[in-house]
Formats: sequence, structure tokens, C-alpha cells
Amino acid sequence: YGIADTSHTTNAAFFDYDNDGDLDLYLVINQMDQGAVPNRYRQKIVDGTSHRTDKLFRNDFDKNLGHAVFTDISGEAGITIEGFGLGVNICDINRDGWKDIYVTNDYLTNDLFWINSPKTDGTPGRRFVDKAPSYLKHTSHSAMGNDVVDLNNDALADIVALDMLPEDNFRRKTMLPPNNYATYFNNDRFGYQYQYVRNTLQLNMGTRPDTGEPLFSEISMLSGISSTDWSWTPLVADFDHNGYRDIIITNGFPNDVTDRDFIDYNNDKGSFLDKNQILAKIPSVKIRNYAFRNATGAQSNNTRIPVFENVSELWGITQNSFSNGAAYADLDNDGDLDYVVNNINDSAFVFRNKLVESKSPNSNWLKIKFKGSENNRNGLGAIIELYGKNGKKQLWENTPYRGYLSSVEAGAHFGLGGDSQIDSVVITWQEGKTEVLKNVAANQLLEVDIKNAGASYPNKRMAASSLVFSDISASLNLNYIHPESDYIDYNVQRLLPHKLSQYGPGIAVSDVNGDGLDDFYIGGSHFNKGKFFIQQTNGSFDLQDLLPGPDGDAKIEEELGVLFFDADNDGDADLYLANGGYEFELSDSVYQDKLFVNEGGKFRLAESALPRFLCSSSCVKAADFDRDGYLDLFVGARVLPFEYPTPVTSYLLRNDGKGNFSIANQIVAPALEKIGLVCDALWTDFDNDGWIDLLLAGEWMPLTFLHNKKGILAPIQVPNSTGWWNSLTAADFDLDGDMDYVAGNLGVNTLLRSSEQQPVELYFADFDENKGLDIFLASYFPDRQGRSTKFPFFVRGDMEMQVPKLKGLFPRHYLFGEATIQDVVDRFPKATPMVYKAPQLKTCYLENTGDQKFKLHELPLEVQLAPVYGMISGDDFNGDALPDLLLCGNDYGTEVGMGRYDALNGLLLTGDGKGGLAPVAMQESGICIPGDAKSLVELKGADGNVLIVAGQNRGPLKVFRQQLGKRKFLPLNPLDCVAIVRLKDRRTYRKELPYGHGFLSQSARRILIPDQAKHIEIIDYQGSKRTIELQ
Repeated sequence: YGIADTSHTTNAAFFDYDNDGDLDLYLVINQMDQGAVPNRYRQKIVDGTSHRTDKLFRNDFDKNLGHAVFTDISGEAGITIEGFGLGVNICDINRDGWKDIYVTNDYLTNDLFWINSPKTDGTPGRRFVDKAPSYLKHTSHSAMGNDVVDLNNDALADIVALDMLPEDNFRRKTMLPPNNYATYFNNDRFGYQYQYVRNTLQLNMGTRPDTGEPLFSEISMLSGISSTDWSWTPLVADFDHNGYRDIIITNGFPNDVTDRDFIDYNNDKGSFLDKNQILAKIPSVKIRNYAFRNATGAQSNNTRIPVFENVSELWGITQNSFSNGAAYADLDNDGDLDYVVNNINDSAFVFRNKLVESKSPNSNWLKIKFKGSENNRNGLGAIIELYGKNGKKQLWENTPYRGYLSSVEAGAHFGLGGDSQIDSVVITWQEGKTEVLKNVAANQLLEVDIKNAGASYPNKRMAASSLVFSDISASLNLNYIHPESDYIDYNVQRLLPHKLSQYGPGIAVSDVNGDGLDDFYIGGSHFNKGKFFIQQTNGSFDLQDLLPGPDGDAKIEEELGVLFFDADNDGDADLYLANGGYEFELSDSVYQDKLFVNEGGKFRLAESALPRFLCSSSCVKAADFDRDGYLDLFVGARVLPFEYPTPVTSYLLRNDGKGNFSIANQIVAPALEKIGLVCDALWTDFDNDGWIDLLLAGEWMPLTFLHNKKGILAPIQVPNSTGWWNSLTAADFDLDGDMDYVAGNLGVNTLLRSSEQQPVELYFADFDENKGLDIFLASYFPDRQGRSTKFPFFVRGDMEMQVPKLKGLFPRHYLFGEATIQDVVDRFPKATPMVYKAPQLKTCYLENTGDQKFKLHELPLEVQLAPVYGMISGDDFNGDALPDLLLCGNDYGTEVGMGRYDALNGLLLTGDGKGGLAPVAMQESGICIPGDAKSLVELKGADGNVLIVAGQNRGPLKVFRQQLGKRKFLPLNPLDCVAIVRLKDRRTYRKELPYGHGFLSQSARRILIPDQAKHIEIIDYQGSKRTIELQ
């Protein structure tokens, strides 16, 4: 048969890779080298010469022999990249009718996503191309088994891959190594994709509008399945018949070679002991398997984000074991799935599912058996789509090779909940033929035969013209990628929760040269000047350098906040640059902000316009807070360099009318003294009294209003709102005549867990008395008995780099694994630490209920995938005249233990006029901003269309055009502050006109006029009003 292969093979999968009607063979190979270190960085072997490269065998039927003979075509088919393969799944991930292959690889070698593609050399046939780097933003590090299956019933296949991150604190502290930021450099140097030690759930977000390829967001931490210890097999199936697929995970290992105390022991004494003596010292990981119930359908806000509930005890999976392979099957033919587990040094487990026999309500089901063609009798590769009541749908791809070293029962199984009948079942066979069955009764074994199939079923795709936005980045040919030098903040303060030097670029919009067209400026970074993009009459942008000063090595400022405003009242747009970062001590003049005055489209540094104050700034926002007819400034201070999280002073700068500014804190806003770590600010009149107030958002800060009492600002804090806030935007989302707000936060797709009862905390003091500031981040994790307890977040190896004394105080890792945060703090009796608490990590809608009262509403889970930064609100993007919300985010400035926050891809949420905001899928909105997105602005294109520009740290500018066609805009006067928009149906909403909104962002100062608008009343900072009647 041609497959007497002697490779160290772990899995084999049969499938029809070339659509010729017979089954070909893919072999997964995992072969170790004697004495080699599999996690050591080196050049990847991608030419097929490595003996741990998987193999593809083509089925060539031999008429003389009367049976199949397999031919190794690995090199010809592109299977040339090495790996330590442990799992494989066959799927058609892009639904092009050709089977693809997902392979999970152990150790440093990356997972592979082999996409079945046409050959590019002009010869006939197919070739596999690894698309993991473009489809997936990161993967599991030591990936074990996997499954590719739809978890949220959106008819898009998602990916589950397993790793080794423990759930409880003791196991984490005794297993995990210290962070090493050099891992990122090595990944880039040697071409490895980023990988993190945890299970991954890659949620299929659909097809990217710009490239046509699938894009995934990794959400295991939000979904609740990231940490199941030394895991092997994920079994994904609907075990409780609620209509959503659950996950059962096997785990355990007899010899825990990752135990940090064993590693230390072996390093010290291993050379003096024989192998048996060493093995006797290795602890074991004998723990119970995990069962997770899919609770997606139980969510009240109709989210498409899958979430899981740990039901191990409830489902009776409580035995400690060393479990590896596992499979599901309906062993007793009662309609539900039973569960079989293989164990090391123990008998197998067989779990009987009693769901159906116990007559549980809402537990209907459907099984499907396939009768395929002669050379594919089990119909491998067939795709089933179920369509039920109220738009319910399910997707299943017929392949038995799932998990780790395992195959499940052939055929398909669906839980149907309370549905006793399915509207339609669509079967698409591998050969392209399709059969549609109508009104199929539940609770039966349905047999389908390829002989009954007919013509192919059309695969519907949304036309580009029906998208809300279109990506025009490529057609504009901007050719700009934001430059950012990689400064390692962790070399200054080892235990930072994230970097503070990697927040640009800011973007500000204005008509720089007075030609009536919107231009924009994108902020510079350390060693790189900012750039102007000057719009031309044909809609293109000309990249120009209009600022004086050096570029390259001599340009040392890190620009964050950028703002156009008329500082000197001469009728043109001047430019304020707020300098921030974390690269220098505060005494360095690099932190002095700068004001450039506009002189005929060129800019000159106004050297004496600003008072001297040094702070690592974040944002700058303008308003006439004292109603004297001149625009004043708020400058937010982000951090005291090298001394995070010491609270710092932000500044209110009063304008004398000639473009000269003075600090007004002492009399006007004394609350700004050491107010905290400000990330964003928004001038807003929250109580409609005609005096513009100030709203602040910051890290470890409550949302704080500074109420303007006729020129004096007094603080009002929103109760229970302390979080890691990044950004602010305002709109009258509920059409009640006052301003509501959205505050961008960290999100919940993180290893940190926080609530009002169990907040994430930060202890800081000079614990080791060396005149430096030490920080201990704390979060709640299960202790060894499963009780939620407050522990240090970082492992001892990290903490001893900041406070070396810790190694002597806890000489064994297991001792540190048992220590609570209070135990650690108590070991430093001379220290008196300050403690910050942040109970709220979710991005929220802040409803203004009047009388200086506010109500926090957590936004849908689609918003919580990553930190939110750039935001635009108040305008109608989908044509219903109601205020919508557009946002972007992610944060790549993290250590490898947490991993990059990278799951957001930009998001449009449409408003319902009642305070509700509904997320719109990427395939419908057209918005795809997948990088480390920070700024987001709106401007008018030369052709009258709305343009959205997004800035990404170390990434390309993204530009989108709204698809509603040419829109009407209303230009503003410099002091215009508020617009009251009345629609033809008599609905009215309030729209503020701020100088700056969202993170490091300033949109064009124009009003986008809804088609349904009847008239607009505009009010300026001094209370003067004018009304514009519309046709």
C-alpha cells in the first residue's frame, strides 16, 4: 500500500485532498532528537528536510493490484514545515470546497494551518500553504490535541487547542517559568509566530473584507477554558442537548518535568544521580478532567461570543487520573453521547450519559449517518447545516479525527434543545453535490445517501456594496506604517502589568492649509517625526513634513496627545503636541510639551507659549471652560516615569487670548493635584447648565467628572467605577437630551479576574528599601482546595528579579505557591504599601440619569475581547439617524506570560435610540482593524463621503469609506460647543462638538447631518445660539 512509513507518527487522517473521489492520507509526525532542546530558538526548517515534517500520501488506485497504493507527495504538495505534531483536524475552513488541515505542534514549533490552494507555478494540481500567521494572531505554546468545530452556531468553524496552564495558584507558581521579553525578539528574529502557555479558543470572525481570508480572535480567557492544566484531548460535542457544543478536556501526566523545584534540584544535583533517582524526585500531575457546558445560548444580550461554565462535578467527572486519548459515541443508542477515556497506568473510564433516559426537558436530538460513494463510504468531508426556528443554525463537518490520538463515532450528532422539528437540513458532500431535507423530525437517526444528492448549493456571500464601510486603504496608497522603537519598560520595573512606552500614534484632523479639505496629522515617536497627510481635490493624501525640528536619532520625544485648535485666534489651526512615554527620567526636557503655530500652512515652534511643566503626558483636549472666548487646554498626565503607579498631577492651561498659556490648577482645579494615572479626558456639559465640565478616565481610577461651577472645577466620582480606563466618548444614546458616555476599559479576555467582591489589586512600596518603587499585582485564583483566594499574580522568578530578597524568603517555589499576597507583604514589615483596587474591567456605557447621577451598563462581550482605545460616537453610520459607536483597540505592550491583547478587529455598534448598542459582525460592517489599534478619527473626503482613519502602533494606517454615499456636513465656528438635532419625526438628540475624543484622537470639527434632520440648533461656549433650517 505504500505506507510502511517508519516515522514517529502520532496521528493519521484520511480525507480527499484533491477532490478525485478517493481518500488520501495525512500523517502527523513527532520525532525527538537525542539530546536536543526542543524549545531552543534556531532557524526553522521549512524545506521538507526535517525528519519531523508531516507527510501527505496521495491515493493512487492500482488496477492491477486491485487496491489503493499511496504515494508520498509531501514536497510536491507543500508539506515542508517541521513540527512536533500532536493533533490534526480536517476541515474546509474557507468553504471553497477543498479540504484544509489544522495541525497542533508541541514545544516551540508553530501550529500549521495548511490551506488547500491552487498551484501558483502554472502546473495543474493543488498545493498547501501555511496560513496560520495570517489567520491567527497567536496560538498555544505547547499545543496538544485540537478540534475545529462551530461553538456559537454562526455557521463558522472555530478552533480549540490545548496547552498546560494550570487553573489553581499552587500549580501555576510551581510550573510557570519567569517572563522573558526577549521571547518576542527571538520570535521575530527566527520567524516564529507568537505563542502563549494556555489553551486557545480561536473564534472565527468571518472573512476579512480587505483580503478575503478568514480571521480569528483568540478568546479562551474570556470564554473560561484557558486553564485546564496538562491537557491533551478536547472533545467538543453537545452533551446536554441545549443546541450548543460543550467541551470535555482530558489532562494529567505522571512525571511533571516542568515543576520548578524539580528543575532547580536537577540543575543542582542531576549530574550526580542516575536516571531512576532523578525520576523518583519528579512530582506527578494526577487531576480530574474538565467538563465545560456551553452557556452561549443562555446569555441575555444575544452575544455571538461563546462562554463556558465548569460543570465537572455536576456531570460526575471527578476522578483524578492521567488521562490522554478520549472519544465520544452513543454507546447505548439512546440518542445522547457517552464518553470514553484512556488513562496511563490505570483502567479506562466509560461515562454513560443519562440525559435522554432521564427524560430531561428540552433535550431533543438528531443523529445523521452518511452513506457515501464507493471510495468514500462514510461520506468523510460532508458538511451538514441545520436551520431551525427563529434563525437557529448549526454546522458540522464529517471527520472522525478529533482531539489527541483519537477518533470519535462516525456521523453527526446535534442537540436541538426544545425544538421537535428542524426546518431544513442541508447536506453538502465532498464531491460538491447537495441535498436539502425539509421539516425533519427530531429524536431520530437520519440516514443520508449521496445517491439522493443533486446540484451544488450556492454559498452565499455578502456583496461588498451592502457593507456599512469599505476599506480603501490600498487604493489611497498611503504607504505609511507607524514606527515605534521597542523600549523594554520591564527592565526598569520588572512587574509592570503592561508597557507604558507603546501607546501611539495619535491622530488629529483639521484643514491645515485653509483649502476647505480635511487633512490630518499622525503623531511621531521616539526617533521618528510625525507626519501631515494633506488631502488633495481628487481625494488622495500627500504625505508632508511641515514641522521644524530634527528627525531620526536626534528626534527623541514620544508624541502622544495631538490637537489642532486656534491657539492665537488668527483663524487657522495650530498644533499642540503632548509628549509622553517611559524611556527617560522625568527631569529630562523630552517631557516638555510643544505648541506649533500655523503660519500659512507651515508651522513654527512657539517657544514661550507654554509654561514649563514636565510630565509624561497622555492626552490634550481643548475647551473654553471659563467662557472668555478663548480655547483653554487640559493636559492629562499618564505616569511618573520609572515610578508607576505613583499618582501624578494633570494640568489645566488657561489661554490669555494671544496664544500664551498659564497653569490654572491652584485656583480653578486643585483636584488635579496627583489625581492619578490619566489616560483620556473629555470636555462635556453633563448637566446642561451651559458650563463645560471635564470627564477623566485613567488606570486604577474611578470615572471622575470635574463639575464646572462657573469656572471652578470640583470632582464628582462615579461610584464603583474604578478600573483600567483607556478612553472616553460621548453621545446622546437614549435621545433624552443629555450626554451619555462610553468608557473604554481593559476588557475581560485576560488572566486577571475582577469583580466588586474580588477586585484585582496592586500593592506598591519600596519593599526592599533600595530607593526604588516595587509593585505587587494581585488577583484571585483557586487555592489547593479550590477556594478563591488573593495571590500574587506573578511567579517567584519574576518577583525576585524586582525584589531579590524574595528568593531567600521563599526558598522553594512550592512555598511561594502557598503564599497569599498578604503573606508576601507581611514579610516586609518596614514597608507601608499603598493599595489600588480595580473592580471594573469591562468597557461600559455610562448612562446619564440626571441630577449628577450615572448608571454603568456593561457593553456586549464583543466589546470586551481586548482593551478599547479609539472611539467615535454620536454620528449615524447605518442610515437610521440614530447615534452609533465605532471603536478599535488591542494592546501589544504586554509580557509573554499574559500575552498580547489582540482579539479586537475594530467594531461597529449600532444604536437603537434607547441606550442599546448592538455589535455588527465584520462581514456586515466592513470594519477590520486587526492590529495594535490606538487612534480613530472621522473626516470628510474630497468627494463628500465620510472617511474613518485608524492608527495602529507599528502597523499601517487603515482608511474606510462609509457606503451611504455623499453626505451633508455643517462646518463649525471655533467656539461652537453643542448641537441640538431635531429629526422630521420630532425625535431630538444632543450632540457635543469636542476638540478631541477617544484615545489620542481628534476628528474633523463638522456636523454630519442625518438625512432625516429637520433643523439643527448650535450653541457655543458662551451660550450664543443659531439655528440652521434644513430641507
